[in-house]
Amino acid sequence: MTQRYRYLKLLARVRRQQRKLWLSNSGDWQWLASKPMPMAGVNRLLWRESVPSLSFFVMLMLSGVISSLGLLAGSTATVIGAMIIAPLMGPIIGIAYAIAVANRRLMKRASLTLLWGTLATVFSSTLIASLIGLQLLNQEILLRTEPNLIDLMVAIAAGAAGAFAKSRKHVADAFPGVAIAVALVPPLGVIGIGIARLDQTIFLGATLLFITNLTGIIFSGILVFLWQRYGTLKRAQEGVVLSALVLVVLGIPLGLSLNNLLVQSNSRQQVGRIIRTELPLVRRAELQEMAIQQNDGSLQISLSFAAPPNTISAEDVQQSQAFLEDRLDQPVGLTLRVVPIQEFSLPANP
Repeated sequence: MTQRYRYLKLLARVRRQQRKLWLSNSGDWQWLASKPMPMAGVNRLLWRESVPSLSFFVMLMLSGVISSLGLLAGSTATVIGAMIIAPLMGPIIGIAYAIAVANRRLMKRASLTLLWGTLATVFSSTLIASLIGLQLLNQEILLRTEPNLIDLMVAIAAGAAGAFAKSRKHVADAFPGVAIAVALVPPLGVIGIGIARLDQTIFLGATLLFITNLTGIIFSGILVFLWQRYGTLKRAQEGVVLSALVLVVLGIPLGLSLNNLLVQSNSRQQVGRIIRTELPLVRRAELQEMAIQQNDGSLQISLSFAAPPNTISAEDVQQSQAFLEDRLDQPVGLTLRVVPIQEFSLPANP
């Protein structure tokens, strides 16, 4: 009974201290209240960012040059820098806001600014790629030619964040992060590289990624502006329906692309497990590197082993290929590299 009384007394004391701490730090913090900007303020802000000024084109073309150089060099940091200085997000959010409030003049102005800005960026990228003449396609370029459903979801989330940041003064600092997340300029840089190389696959893949980003941003931007009572659903009905239809149409190839990516990833994981645990050569030599690529119904497997000289023969390679084809039930092209190991051991001198 005494122990229970002490416990209740301690609990009451903790609650009193908690209430005292809360009351000492409470108050009428009106300056912390988060409210959307007035419609006139948002309207002026987006009009300024949707006007095709000289500074807009200079910054955008420089961003295109930096992005193209970063893509050709395979430098992720350089590509991120190009995203930060690109002012392309402004007119896109302007289009979303114009649809939400049914402002045809702003939508026309923002659309023209976006069009000319896109063409300027592609032109600068094409020029840089043509002058450099680099023929090797690195991973930074190839990653932007195979968009999937994940890219669409990123664009939708980034569009919502961009629209919210434009309507709230205290989160405006997050806007550069939105530009990095959605990556608008790098796909335009890859489009320019595809044009310079006359490579249809690169051009179409990067174009699909840019359209995906553009549509996702506009759609979620409209919804965020409507949620904050900028405009009405009745006025924005046509824009919402049209952007939703485009999203559905884009979702089909993007979903298929994501499914193929998952299938290939699972297949590579399964093949890698079989090689590491079941391939007889692994018991005789140390597996150092493995590369698996799927090619028109067949697998191309490259293996690198570390082993003493004459440990692995041509007959072992043929047996390994036959084992993998039987185990995986498909044709396998096998490339095997052996790095010879020499070991020297001397006893200690007495």
